[in-house]
Amino acid sequence: MYPVISISREFGSGGHSIGEKVAKQLNVPFLDGEIITKAAQESGYAKELVEEEGETTSAANKWFDISAASAMYFQSPQDEIFLAQRKVILDAAKKGPCVIVGRCSDYILRNAEIPCMTVLIHADMPHRISRVLDKYGDITNVDVRKRIRKKDKQRRTYYRYYTDQHWGDYQNYDLAIDSGSLGEDTCVHLICELAEKMAKENEAAEKKIQES
Repeated sequence: MYPVISISREFGSGGHSIGEKVAKQLNVPFLDGEIITKAAQESGYAKELVEEEGETTSAANKWFDISAASAMYFQSPQDEIFLAQRKVILDAAKKGPCVIVGRCSDYILRNAEIPCMTVLIHADMPHRISRVLDKYGDITNVDVRKRIRKKDKQRRTYYRYYTDQHWGDYQNYDLAIDSGSLGEDTCVHLICELAEKMAKENEAAEKKIQES
């Protein structure tokens, strides 16, 4: 059985697309936007709010401006959305192999002791700029490079807030790959290859336990 695959990604690195292709190749469920829908149902908040607050934050986000002392007695909508997403992720993982994108899923699964494989997708700035422009177009007056850096910063802040760890630290992942240098198809191949290897190792370990 394949492990649950958690994909963390830099903005513009193609993590969503790569994760979707991996799920299709392994024939397992793919969770990204679906997490937003289910978390909205779970939390009672509007889907638009969950999408906005569910993975990123900014300096203007008032929920992250409250003091630590206040946080001890007050659960913000951001916290409730995080807990709803956490439940959606754990429920999906307990059902069996799947591919989950972002939302601290690597940390959530690792601490839940669910067999998982953690992946970080990254790329250099020129490749990320090209991908963002191809996907979204020049839809704002903000410089694309600044937009990418802001998005990464928001994800980094969010991840640190809920995990007390550093987002994007390659040492926290089973596999860190450069989609800019390798291309999507090679990234998909590498992830599937490692997933298959881990599945065989897990099966061998389970068999050994049964025989002992």
